[in-house]
Amino acid sequence: MIYEIFSHEFMVKALVVGILISLCAALVGVSLVLRKNSMIGDGLSHVAFGAFAVATVLGFAPLEFSIPIVIIVSFFLLKLDQNGKMHGDAKIALLSSSSLAIGTFLVSIKGVNVDINNYLFGSILSISDKDLIVSIILSIFMILMFIFSYNKIFAITFDEKFAQSIGINVGLYNIIFGILCSIIVVLGMRLMGALLISSLIIFPTLSSMNLFKNFKTVVVSSVIFSIINFIIGLVLSYVYNCPTGATIVIVNLCMFIIINIFIYVKNRVYI
Repeated sequence: MIYEIFSHEFMVKALVVGILISLCAALVGVSLVLRKNSMIGDGLSHVAFGAFAVATVLGFAPLEFSIPIVIIVSFFLLKLDQNGKMHGDAKIALLSSSSLAIGTFLVSIKGVNVDINNYLFGSILSISDKDLIVSIILSIFMILMFIFSYNKIFAITFDEKFAQSIGINVGLYNIIFGILCSIIVVLGMRLMGALLISSLIIFPTLSSMNLFKNFKTVVVSSVIFSIINFIIGLVLSYVYNCPTGATIVIVNLCMFIIINIFIYVKNRVYI
């Protein structure tokens, strides 16, 4: 069965890209959740949708066009502008609704021959060779950046003022973290779509945080959960002919529920 599923070239492409995206999403997800910025992924995904739509209308390459735009917006959402008077949740709501509306309007008014559902819910099974190469390069770049910046990201995740007091350039590493978030959101658009990508960032982290307390252990277990859930979701979506993105989210939800039931039963036994 497994050999038959992955004998198709499009499934192999989906597997490679999906594993890399799942890994990267888990890496940034832990810091986002701990910094109480979980919904930034959702906000950036809507911005990416708008950028994808603009790129399609103008005839540009969606990935290359969207990444710098989303990076700029990520700085805004991550409160790099310390003098801003607008709260984070208001920024996310403003940018999310505006970007979604602009993207939908442009695609509709220009009559572009594109399935808008691919942007909203993902289309990883139709990934091109070019997108595959770009996704691999950006994923490797992101993983290396996270590894080399791990200690700094760890410090600013828990206490930015303390990190600054010990000589860490908080502004610089916030910029690096914003870049990491932007890359994973834009790449994840092909896997999960604008409406579902934030779940890939949040669910594995929440599942891991319920089981472990050590930061490094949570990061590693989040990566494992994310990859396993992706593979299960991909296989189930193929076998039962279901939407890939939605199936992956449901698998992550089931994993989260199972872990919470396990913890509840464990606690009841020890009482």
